[in-house]
Amino acid sequence: MESITIYPYRPGIIGEVVRHHAIYYHGHWDFDARFEVQVSRELSEFINEFDETRDGFWWAAIDGEFVGAIGVDGSRSGAGQARIRWFIVTETCQGKGVGAQLFEHALRFCAERQFEGVYLWTFEGLVAARKLYERNGFQLVETEKGVDWGPVIIEQKFELT
Repeated sequence: MESITIYPYRPGIIGEVVRHHAIYYHGHWDFDARFEVQVSRELSEFINEFDETRDGFWWAAIDGEFVGAIGVDGSRSGAGQARIRWFIVTETCQGKGVGAQLFEHALRFCAERQFEGVYLWTFEGLVAARKLYERNGFQLVETEKGVDWGPVIIEQKFELT
């Protein structure tokens, strides 16, 4: 595997993150356009209101090519709370350590900022991602039925313990 480099936000990266979310989740889970619109809107608002003292956003590249991204939203997640968001790894790089490196980068940021709580939302069926979360000390604390993006899914909230 080539060397993975992690970078902060740069112009154009919002489009890459949205594109990869839309393609992956439509192709594997049949999510509709509402999902792409929500990712685009929320990520754009996050970057527009970005506060480097509480927020983090990084993307990973191999040989200069986008292979994944992750964000930490500490500004709108409640006092002392951080939410891990927009975590995506391109299909060709899944299982090759990209996600682990991005996730560890985000967790270091959370530790440095001394957030009291760190959480994320995902959904049932993303087995490899769940293993990564649990390996890093996250526990499932809440589930609810989701219907916002087409198919019925079981949304899951994980918290760092």
